[in-house]
Amino acid sequence: MGRITVRRPVLRLGAAGTAGRRPDTLAVEEPLEIRVGGAPLTLTMRTPGDDFDLVTGFLAAEGIIAAAGDVVGMRYCADTVEQNVLDVVLAPHVPPPDALATRAFTTTSACGVCGKSSIEALRDDRPYDVAADPLTLTPAALAALPDRLREAQRVFDRTGGLHAAGLFGPDGALLAAREDVGRHNAVDKVVGHALRKDLLPLTGHVLMVSGRASFELTQKAMQAGVPVLAAVSAPSSLAVDLAEDAGMTLVGFLRGETMNVYTGARRIAV
Repeated sequence: MGRITVRRPVLRLGAAGTAGRRPDTLAVEEPLEIRVGGAPLTLTMRTPGDDFDLVTGFLAAEGIIAAAGDVVGMRYCADTVEQNVLDVVLAPHVPPPDALATRAFTTTSACGVCGKSSIEALRDDRPYDVAADPLTLTPAALAALPDRLREAQRVFDRTGGLHAAGLFGPDGALLAAREDVGRHNAVDKVVGHALRKDLLPLTGHVLMVSGRASFELTQKAMQAGVPVLAAVSAPSSLAVDLAEDAGMTLVGFLRGETMNVYTGARRIAV
């Protein structure tokens, strides 16, 4: 799989005292510097692959772009050995990122920080009215999503070390799935894919994530117009607060045939 995975030798030990050496497959983690008009914007640690989707989704989550036409070009910088610097050319009508906001961007593979310090600061930046989305789902439809996303996690099958995000249509069909060492990167890749296909706002769609639902992931879903965010694990308290404030449906611990609905229960047809 190229730069997505690498092989490394490991010492395999057993509780009974057995030992042996064998190769193991690891998910690759490399830096990606994002530039806008040649000026550095931020640095994130990611799994290489779908970088154009990743950068597009990140810029959309930060409110820098809102449509596919806001970007007129993207290219890897030729002055780097690896494809780890990506420069974005914005359309003439799109203002460049504010210098103060640029200094606030800090992203790693562990969590994304959007540069916004509170729910109140996000209120005026919401591009879509998520609360008005009329989508309704049955518990059975939601319960089927984790297995469908898991089937699409090809690299996870080999490494066990990647997060995943999946975008589902109102009929439960998987429209896009992306993997990455960072939860927020996987979401950015999915949202970026949708934006590049002019699918935003994602009215009537469900975003499914393989781990927990953090504030950052909830914010990214809200910025893309997603009415339902579902997670295999727990949400954070701030994620619940943001989802409630935005009128989103937030589902956690979606495993097997059970789930916890933290906000927006009106969309679940019980």
